[in-house]
Amino acid sequence: MKKLRLHNIILSLALSFFVSGAMAEDSKLLDETHAAMGITCNDCHVTDKREPVKMNVCTECHDTKGLAADTKDVQPTNPHDNRHFSTETDCMKCHNQHKESENYCIGCHERFNFVTP
Repeated sequence: MKKLRLHNIILSLALSFFVSGAMAEDSKLLDETHAAMGITCNDCHVTDKREPVKMNVCTECHDTKGLAADTKDVQPTNPHDNRHFSTETDCMKCHNQHKESENYCIGCHERFNFVTP
């Protein structure tokens, strides 16, 4: 249990770093970021590596309400607490593991020009 808590702390710190936009210029794919932290493919792809990871797997390590609190000052709106899905937007809408992530919101909201790690 202690190992899992430490794992969550490390992930939270890394996520905070990404949220700050500090890696916008030098971004790499999230699978590389996870691998650098010791997370293996099997940690997320529990049954079949070819199947997309479901959001409930992401939320085992990433707290959506905590993430929303961390990004509360992002302008023009908080991408992690929105009027469509509150704090439960499917992570995969924006954050891709094996290809470049994308800003899902910009498809309808041109002014929501978020950096998406």
